[in-house]
Amino acid sequence: MIRILIVDDHAIVRRGLIQILADEQDINVSETADPHEAVSLIRKRVWDLVVLDLDLPGKSGLDLLKEMKRERPRLPVLILSFYPQDQFAMRTLRAGAAGFMSKDAAPEELVKAIRKIVRGGKYISEQVAESLVSDLNTKAKETPHEVLSDREFQILRLFGAGKTVKDIAEQLSISTPTVSTYRARILKKTGMKTTAEMVRYAIQSRLVP
Repeated sequence: MIRILIVDDHAIVRRGLIQILADEQDINVSETADPHEAVSLIRKRVWDLVVLDLDLPGKSGLDLLKEMKRERPRLPVLILSFYPQDQFAMRTLRAGAAGFMSKDAAPEELVKAIRKIVRGGKYISEQVAESLVSDLNTKAKETPHEVLSDREFQILRLFGAGKTVKDIAEQLSISTPTVSTYRARILKKTGMKTTAEMVRYAIQSRLVP
């Protein structure tokens, strides 16, 4: 039996995923919307795969992915997201994900990805695979956000979502001076000058909903 944990804060998405997998006789699915409960569940029970959303209440999906990999290094995680594959896939794969899939993919593609990952493989779409080949064959200039660390990228996205320095500090449990330091690093690395420019860039680059 393949034991899967779905971690997504949208009930309709969880119901849809469970429905898709209902016809697979060898797959057993559990679910949670809470990232803290997700960590507790992977500590207490044995799973063959976690299907993880990138945006969760109170915690970045990327941070949760890293925490899960620290707790269970061999536990494969499939990222399922509304965000563009070309913007997020490589960052999540570098962080330890076994695959990345868009939520608008066909249902049969989800089953295919799950079975491939459970067998020890990796899953990426044809679009991401083509992008990887292109990167190997060309020396294309990196987009500004690709030079950022995962934490800097996370903070750029939060600014893009309209969060203030205080909001970000509270959400990430860090000090406001630390957020300001990250902001300064982001501006320097990307060549931007103002927070407004960061917000505009994040929206135009589809880094926020």
